[in-house]
Amino acid sequence: MSKKQFKAESKRLLELMINSIYTHKEIFLRELISNASDATDKLYYKSMTENLGLSRGEFEIFIIPDKEAKTLTVTDNGIGMTKEELEKNLGVIAQSGSLNFKNDIPDKGEGSESPDDMSIIGQFGVGFYSAFMVSKKVVVKSKPYGGDGEAFVWTSEGADGYTVDSCSKESVGTEITLYIKDNTDDERYDEFLEQYRIKNLIKKYSDYIRYPIRMEMKKSRLKEETKDDDKPEYEDYTETETLNSMVPIWKRNKSELSEEDYHGFYKDKFMDYTAPVSVIHDKTEGSATYSALMFIPKKAPFDYYTKEYEKGLQLYSSGVMIMEKCADLLPDHFSFVKGLVDSEDLSLNISREMLQHDRQLKVIAKSIDRSIRSELKKMLNNEREKYKEFWKAFGAQIKFGIYNGFGANSENLRDLLIFYSSSEKDYATIGEYVTRMKENQDAIYYACGETFERIDALPQTEALKDKGFEILYLIENVDEFCVQMLGEYDEKPFKSIQSADLEIEDGDEKEEIKKINDDAKPLLTLMKESLGERVADVRVSGRLKSHPVCLSSSGALSTQMEKVLNSMPTDKKAKADKVLEINSTHPIFGKLKEIYENDRDALGTYADILYNQALLIEGISVENPADFVSKMCALMV
Repeated sequence: MSKKQFKAESKRLLELMINSIYTHKEIFLRELISNASDATDKLYYKSMTENLGLSRGEFEIFIIPDKEAKTLTVTDNGIGMTKEELEKNLGVIAQSGSLNFKNDIPDKGEGSESPDDMSIIGQFGVGFYSAFMVSKKVVVKSKPYGGDGEAFVWTSEGADGYTVDSCSKESVGTEITLYIKDNTDDERYDEFLEQYRIKNLIKKYSDYIRYPIRMEMKKSRLKEETKDDDKPEYEDYTETETLNSMVPIWKRNKSELSEEDYHGFYKDKFMDYTAPVSVIHDKTEGSATYSALMFIPKKAPFDYYTKEYEKGLQLYSSGVMIMEKCADLLPDHFSFVKGLVDSEDLSLNISREMLQHDRQLKVIAKSIDRSIRSELKKMLNNEREKYKEFWKAFGAQIKFGIYNGFGANSENLRDLLIFYSSSEKDYATIGEYVTRMKENQDAIYYACGETFERIDALPQTEALKDKGFEILYLIENVDEFCVQMLGEYDEKPFKSIQSADLEIEDGDEKEEIKKINDDAKPLLTLMKESLGERVADVRVSGRLKSHPVCLSSSGALSTQMEKVLNSMPTDKKAKADKVLEINSTHPIFGKLKEIYENDRDALGTYADILYNQALLIEGISVENPADFVSKMCALMV
């Protein structure tokens, strides 16, 4: 029996297949099982079309590890291969019998089992050769269905070629035996002979192959003759176990599934001990045909807001997992979503490990984005308490989604935002805020701070509440960046109550404040000079009620944004244009005028104290605490 050379022309091509196409060696088992599934599909289809009397329940794939012989065998009772088919399918690299079979099946119209229904997986004809990543020799015995009873064996040790000869085989189907490589310093090949490793790989990649994947599992049990008062004795035994689930939960009808089914699947699949806050189960046909099962977790993973966190949905093709985390299917603003997508429309690369970035992928990603938004909007409208629970865990990510990309997603995400309302004492959407606006109100007012309580105590808050204006309280670092990126909602601009140009006074109040500022200009100028570059201006304010002073900011950069930016690890520091505002009706203003008239040298000390008080009210640390305390004590003695 002479050795034949591969018809793909070069040894280099097979070496490339083995060493370059596949990222992980463990993929070989997925490929062999997928090929076995394809072979079984072919015989099942033949049985349906030719009334052979075979039922789906008769088919199975069997795995046999043998540690002593260092072999791993994968068998199926599918269609099998003739000698010519062995030559054609295994002797020619990139020759796919599965693809040819799929293309040859006629489209018999609606109601018939089509090529897509048959879920033919292997299309490139290279998956089989992944076996050489872990094997020094591969032996394939095959007996075709409906032949003359003759079986053939294909044997190869790699790129040097192969042999084909007659052999004895009792049953129809294919048996592939891998002679596992010896361990090296870098690789442990014998791990693929461990039953737990094989079971885990099947669960990971081939759990939803439609035929049972079975293996003799070694187990241990208590001996029956052991008495209660005896020392327990155990015995080993073997039991045939089906290792795959076969029917994906996402391909079942929603009416067949309970909340417990969904939650149990989620906890087991995504290693979360808490049930998800929401489940999205979609089956979509049209421009993109796919099934999706997605979950919105109740709590953020411990590493969610770190750079180590990886987003992505599991990607399946015909029930076979292709990617553990396909990041392209999820936008960043929904990176918290867990789940999977199963589609036969995607163009996979030759190794089935990665996607080619085609139009279908983008279509599915857009559809998934819409589905998640729709589910969150439904939760927001109908289950507000549940939505608030979700918001505490992932609201910052939605707000970041608006800020990121210069507001490209603001139109899609803005109605998912909720902020704490001063009037409702609860979370509210921006739309709800706008419907409650006063007739004379022309802006959406917001305030920033570390906590709701600290914002509520701000001097500026007091004035707006006095006029009956509702305020949105923003306590997260990303909040103000988010609303500034939005710019406006329903043609109503966002305006910070800590802005120097708030202008909530009526005409008479403005005229009165302007006159006071003009009269006190020398005093205010001297205070500004004593504070130097720490403030952009010092002015008298008409919006303060009981508080003597406050800090506001002019320009786009607020004091809160300055605080956030300066907390980042960078040498460049941001600086807001701060304005020190003084209450014209507070006794302190009269005291300042008195000092200006009688002891101008002391005015600088008072200006410094008032400025530092205003900083503390805003939740900003004073620049020189010791100096501040010293000056306060000097005034008290």
